[in-house]
Amino acid sequence: MAQFKPFEMEGMPIEEQPMNWKDMVPAPYDKKAVDAYTRTRIILMNGIENNAVLMSHAIERMHPDPEVKKSMALMRRIDSQQQETINWLNPADQSIVETTLGYEQVAVDLTANLAKNEPDPYVKQTLDFALLEDFDHLYRYSCLYDYIEGGDPDSIVQGKTEVKPGRPTSIEHRHPDDSMRKHYDKDTADIKTKMNYITITAGEQQTMLYYRSHGFMYPDEIARQLYAEIAEIEEQHVTQYGLLGDPNETMLEKMAMIELNEAYLYYSCAQTESDPRIKGIWEKFMKMEITHFDECARLIQKVEGRDIMDVVKADVIEPLVVFEENKDYVNSVIDNQLDLAPQNMEFVRMRDLPDSWASFGYLRVMNAKGVPSEEVVSKAGPSLAERDQAANIRKVKQEVARRVEKGMAAVPAR
Repeated sequence: MAQFKPFEMEGMPIEEQPMNWKDMVPAPYDKKAVDAYTRTRIILMNGIENNAVLMSHAIERMHPDPEVKKSMALMRRIDSQQQETINWLNPADQSIVETTLGYEQVAVDLTANLAKNEPDPYVKQTLDFALLEDFDHLYRYSCLYDYIEGGDPDSIVQGKTEVKPGRPTSIEHRHPDDSMRKHYDKDTADIKTKMNYITITAGEQQTMLYYRSHGFMYPDEIARQLYAEIAEIEEQHVTQYGLLGDPNETMLEKMAMIELNEAYLYYSCAQTESDPRIKGIWEKFMKMEITHFDECARLIQKVEGRDIMDVVKADVIEPLVVFEENKDYVNSVIDNQLDLAPQNMEFVRMRDLPDSWASFGYLRVMNAKGVPSEEVVSKAGPSLAERDQAANIRKVKQEVARRVEKGMAAVPAR
């Protein structure tokens, strides 16, 4: 596959980048004909652009240099238009839960791809850990889809991603202390680690925001509760992933990496996109982002006196991010890591956790009146519900239930 070499790629003059309303609102894809991975690329890139806009707003509020503020405003306007173009590719007849299944397919196959290609062992372990939780979310929402709409989740994921339980959502709820993670060193971390960090943080952030802004739209009580429950797990994921980044990176350094990541991902999407019209969007937007990256490089040189190569430290970023089937990889992680839990910024077996583990008390509080992610399974048809009876899933639930009962009765004071 082609390599991404940002310093050799042609950009697009920024004065040519603003779009008119007609171009900004393209025709949506046909949900019955679209390839599942075209849908996931659209979902991912919407989240990537959304993250760029949010970070740019944060920088404008904190950076003292007027020239930086002005450049952020210009790039942000283009990123905003790109985000709307991408998001508007989703069709109006795609229901909330159908879109949700796409979000979770993104989470599973994106996380698996990043983990398989992550050079930092700690970052890889963090990705693998959350992978099993997002995998379970796909199953819980599939049960909701069957219950609410009588839909077959395979009509969305198209058999490319398995639909079965992972680490049960009911035992994923953890005390905030247990979301703490170590950060990479900005001066020694591989550029691929930095790209993976930005990608997964943006993707999970978008998922959290989507569930929070759409879950209340259902009149059904279980549906509303399930979206609230999983939105809270996504908040935990955003926290843990966000903490992987080095806080010593300057604001401009972070923005440069975000713009570089956008170009890298658009290039990645274009290499495997099966829809010619949408591939053209990826190629066009990649050129825009190269120009944004170049502008960030100029600002770093002018404001901080640093050359961009001292930040990137690489001429090539590889491998590309590819949506593809990861069934064997996911199953291997399930086999080896289903019973892992975080403690003191490391991952240990649940049997090795002390009875005083903060999350035992937290679980007791959160699940005191029932668990939506368990209740929704009882509403699904037998072909889906029976999957929750797998021996490994029952065993890990029983172990956590035993430890919760044995452990503290309330969330410990901090």
